[in-house]
Amino acid sequence: MPKLYFEDFVTGNVTEYGSRPVTREEIIAFAAEFDPQPMHLDEEAGRASMLGGLAASGWHTCVLLMRIIYDGFLFEAASMGSPGVDEVRWLAPVRPGDVLTVRRTVMETRVSKSRPDVGFVNLLLEALNQTGRTVMTLTTPMMIARRGAKTP
Repeated sequence: MPKLYFEDFVTGNVTEYGSRPVTREEIIAFAAEFDPQPMHLDEEAGRASMLGGLAASGWHTCVLLMRIIYDGFLFEAASMGSPGVDEVRWLAPVRPGDVLTVRRTVMETRVSKSRPDVGFVNLLLEALNQTGRTVMTLTTPMMIARRGAKTP
């Protein structure tokens, strides 16, 4: 039974979730499977790249963010998914030993015009490392069921 509904997401509300350590082994394993660019697989290649060292794939960072927000609030939300992601920005490398947290800011909410049982919650999600540096931002609308609304 969901605990969080559309009405629980208030514009301007900021919440933080995490923390999730990132290991060298998982960076390399993810890269080997999904993004086998040299800077994600090998320290020396990473040092020779613009990243200046071994770094997680941006897609790996997206997956970590997804896990953090699932554990933080999605598992108990009346989420109906998302129509997509508006923007993803990778701002700084994620390194072995980094510990990620996610800051969620509710940017806007609105009730669906075509489905009054659904609300859209526009979120800014920021992945931060242990020093507080923003390493990634993601903006997305989420569809969340309204509390007590009847499905058409």
